[in-house]
Amino acid sequence: MSGPLICVFAGARPAVDPAHADAARAVVRAVSARGLGLVYGGGGGGMMGVLAEAALAAGVHVVGVAPRFLADREVLAAGLGELVMVDSMAERKDVMFRRASAFLTLPGGIGTYDELFEVMSANYLGLQDKPCGVLNAAGYFNPLVDLLDVGIEAGFIGRSARDALIVDGDAERLVGRLFPAARAPGRPAG
Repeated sequence: MSGPLICVFAGARPAVDPAHADAARAVVRAVSARGLGLVYGGGGGGMMGVLAEAALAAGVHVVGVAPRFLADREVLAAGLGELVMVDSMAERKDVMFRRASAFLTLPGGIGTYDELFEVMSANYLGLQDKPCGVLNAAGYFNPLVDLLDVGIEAGFIGRSARDALIVDGDAERLVGRLFPAARAPGRPAG
């Protein structure tokens, strides 16, 4: 078993820019160094597959959560510490959200944005209070940050919602900001 779980949202499709896959591997190194576990969507392809493969190779405890209907469409990761099969996307998110102590978003598509915005909304509405960040690998999330800033200027997004989202281009630093009390590299536990 592992320490607290970090939920990582990532795309099911492969990255075009190698920096994005490298970012997933860097997250795993930071998670492993802190003795954390990982919960994610259970996929074995795309960015999710890169994440799972790196985590398993590093000995990180990995919990995958996958809707049954996707098992027919996507390859699920093999060898996970735990694979939770659910009936819907909503149930998938519910399980991941409940099990996670913090959330980190890697580059991805519509589903990845959906998960990120649902966590941001839940935090903003006070339904949970868990740190949330995006790894801005190769500037991928710059347009998102700009969109949020435009929403603030237009009066549709509260500054506190934007300020609660941690944006960082360095995986080690981002994981450290999400889990400041967790063991860092070179620092003994306890």
